[in-house]
Amino acid sequence: MNIRNALALDLALAVALAFSALPARAASAAMHVEPVAYKQDTAALEGLLIYDASAKGKAPGIVLVPDWMGMSDLARQYGEKVAKLGYVVLVADIYGKHNRPKDMQAASTQAGIYKNDRALMQARAKAALEQLLKSQRVDGSRTAAMGYCFGGGVALELARSGADLDGVVSFHGNLDTPHPEQAKNIKAQVLVQHGADDPFVTQDQVKAFEDEMRAAKTDWRLVQYGNSVHGFTNPGAGSDNSKGMAYNPKADARSFQAMEDFYREIFAAK
Repeated sequence: MNIRNALALDLALAVALAFSALPARAASAAMHVEPVAYKQDTAALEGLLIYDASAKGKAPGIVLVPDWMGMSDLARQYGEKVAKLGYVVLVADIYGKHNRPKDMQAASTQAGIYKNDRALMQARAKAALEQLLKSQRVDGSRTAAMGYCFGGGVALELARSGADLDGVVSFHGNLDTPHPEQAKNIKAQVLVQHGADDPFVTQDQVKAFEDEMRAAKTDWRLVQYGNSVHGFTNPGAGSDNSKGMAYNPKADARSFQAMEDFYREIFAAK
């Protein structure tokens, strides 16, 4: 077996182990995945509502914002994985129903629109939360938002907008904001999970985020994973850290467990 095949086998085994670590109830869950059309102002959006169809009663609701590739197969996979924990998940459409990036250049263009217009970014995220709350399966008193990469930044902006959330989770997300003073609006507990060697979201940005949270006296926590760069939860990112974006199975499994523990804590308090 050559080195490349050995690495591929190790990666496959790591992904399998990460999924097998989910609670036993996940294996029997019958995931219902439903396209949901909604609007932000006049913009037509289409997300995915995901939940365990066999579950009884209402459950906490979670807005999940994808990375800069938008409504992709990976976004659906993330949504299903979280929904299997017993939550109702809305995978949010930030770009619009007819904007599905085909490559990284197109994704960068789309993401740039919202990075340069944080009010619009917040409005798109709020529209997703409002749509999630329309589901009769959601306990509206227990809600959270989460996201990956670009989506992590969007989830944080939703919190900065003053949205009534119990928690926000960012996985290797953007931490910068042109309006750090908005952190005073945050009602949610905040969990940021970051690759310690991420060259795109630098330690200067991490420090600025920490200062922002401290100034606002927010209930926050930040976990940095060693030997991890951007995109450490994405199995499709390869394994070469020198490229700045790579999968790390240990950081993936650990960060998912940290998220699970975080949700259990904040929702049990209600």
